[in-house]
Amino acid sequence: MTHTRSAQVVVIGGGQAGLAAGYHLRRLGLDFVILDAQAEPGGAWQHAWDSLHLFSPAAYSSLPGRPMPVQTGETYPEAGHVVGYLTEYERRYELPVHRPVRVLGVHRDGALLHVETDSGGWRAQAVISATGTWWRPFLPAVPGRAEFVGRQLHTVEYRSPRDFAGQRVIVVGGGNSGAQIAADLAYDTELTWVTQRPPRFLADDIDGRALFDVATARRRALDEGRTDTEGVMSLGDIVAVPPVREARDAGLLKVSPMFVRLDRDGIVWADGTRAPADAVIWCTGFRPALSHLAPLGLRGPRGHIPTAGTRALGEPRLHLLGYGDWTGPASATLIGVGRPARDAAREIAELLMSGG
Repeated sequence: MTHTRSAQVVVIGGGQAGLAAGYHLRRLGLDFVILDAQAEPGGAWQHAWDSLHLFSPAAYSSLPGRPMPVQTGETYPEAGHVVGYLTEYERRYELPVHRPVRVLGVHRDGALLHVETDSGGWRAQAVISATGTWWRPFLPAVPGRAEFVGRQLHTVEYRSPRDFAGQRVIVVGGGNSGAQIAADLAYDTELTWVTQRPPRFLADDIDGRALFDVATARRRALDEGRTDTEGVMSLGDIVAVPPVREARDAGLLKVSPMFVRLDRDGIVWADGTRAPADAVIWCTGFRPALSHLAPLGLRGPRGHIPTAGTRALGEPRLHLLGYGDWTGPASATLIGVGRPARDAAREIAELLMSGG
């Protein structure tokens, strides 16, 4: 039998954003739980490809209150190091994480919100949704995708170049994931890297530290009514982490324009040129994982829920954290999520004190 429990605040998601929220809720003395669908700590980082590295050194990749330890011999920590850090962070602050718990829906229940899960319900005075985007990969509607007989996978399914050794591989996408996976495959496959527009590499000395500062400055400018600086987009699209830099400098990251369709054997460009392929890897991004909030009827343009900071405009008891700049500057990054998490926790504390 399932039963319904209560907490002042329910946090949905036990990755970096959920843990940052938990840290600040604990500091404010609020009664809260974190519901995590994953069986182990580490959020999406535990599902990343083998060679994935952060864009910033450990000292600039920390959650509030606890610096990330430096990884011996690594300027940019690997994904496994992040998993270990998040696991230790959760334990250090004794955060009340319940797992695996899958949230099915959030419903209004009079003065409360009812969080429906696969292991019973929770009644809460406020909810923080921190489910991220990893669980909702985006695949573009390219003609012929269903005709292709080779292997197709998204970034979330890629693990290692060993799985493609000697094969003809198409990597689609000009962002950081596309560049890192293309660099990973450049040595042992017949690689074709396809992008919608020519990729723009950031200067080699720019990493996540500078990106966070630029994103913060952009948000400040917008809040003050000044001209949009375009944030990190004004600098480029791709952080030149060492593996990307090495493959680029070796001349292995040659770029082809976007094709118009797939056929049975590969890809086809507008002029009829074809490239046969054994596999296509779609590094085409993500959408916010918000299906659990559908019962609240808040969805706005582009799948986003309109917010003021992290607070949902249509439901003041709900905060959204870690989905991108629309929920706080650089809030989808380790270093960037701390400030909006703090602001969300403070707003919730004020709401509870006012009896709202």
